[in-house]
Amino acid sequence: MAEVRIAIAGAAGRMGRMLTAEVDRTEGAVLVAGSEPAGSNAAGQDIGELAGIGRRGVAVSTDAGALFSAADVAIDFTAPAATLAHARLAAAAGKGLVVGTTGLSPDDRAAIAELAAAAPIVLAPNMSLAVNLLMGLVEQVAAALDPDYDIEIVEMHHRHKVDAPSGTALGLGEAAARGRGVRLDDAAVRVRDGHTGARQRGTIGFAALRGGDVVGDHTVVFAANGERLELTHRAGTREIYARGAVRAAMWLAGRKPGLYDMMDVLGLRQAGSR
Repeated sequence: MAEVRIAIAGAAGRMGRMLTAEVDRTEGAVLVAGSEPAGSNAAGQDIGELAGIGRRGVAVSTDAGALFSAADVAIDFTAPAATLAHARLAAAAGKGLVVGTTGLSPDDRAAIAELAAAAPIVLAPNMSLAVNLLMGLVEQVAAALDPDYDIEIVEMHHRHKVDAPSGTALGLGEAAARGRGVRLDDAAVRVRDGHTGARQRGTIGFAALRGGDVVGDHTVVFAANGERLELTHRAGTREIYARGAVRAAMWLAGRKPGLYDMMDVLGLRQAGSR
């Protein structure tokens, strides 16, 4: 098996450092580049030393284009504006990109989907294997239970998270909407405040909690008169996202241009479910 050359966007960030360490210990993966925005104190530093794994002879660059000239696949857990710029660079170079960035707007996602016509891109709200299994279960349960079962999605994250609901919560909402055969934009209730009136049948509600150092908890509730089904995932470490992202990068290398997600990477895609 040929080695897969991997680059890390946002190499000095918390996820960037975890990704660096995960690539370094993955058989068949070679860490070839890392980037940070212009003006970053990490510029010129060794990417391995930043990650606490020792010198690896790869200096962090402020030239994002260098990621795609050096690597087969880049991994991006940065911010929406930076991710869009990286997707354009990936498309121009015809190189792979794994996107784990949260807070992407519908317009951002649509733009990335268009760019995937020229490059293979994995775009997923969550890179965890178990979370993607949960999404599959949520779709199945939503399809099996009629709209008398109210769907509520509750998520909790650390106090520093800047977007709400989380990308994973929205992904779970999309799975529930697919199961119901509706559009999430038509069914979602993302804010409740004041005198809201009775809950509308068939809607999908969201609640976002923030506090402490919670990595990420997600629960999908199916509630009817007399019974309630709850499906829950709790993340204890961000390393699960790094493992999934590197697995996605290894899978993506050499793929044809197109927009993929973790269901594709893990072989969980059901026929006709995209």
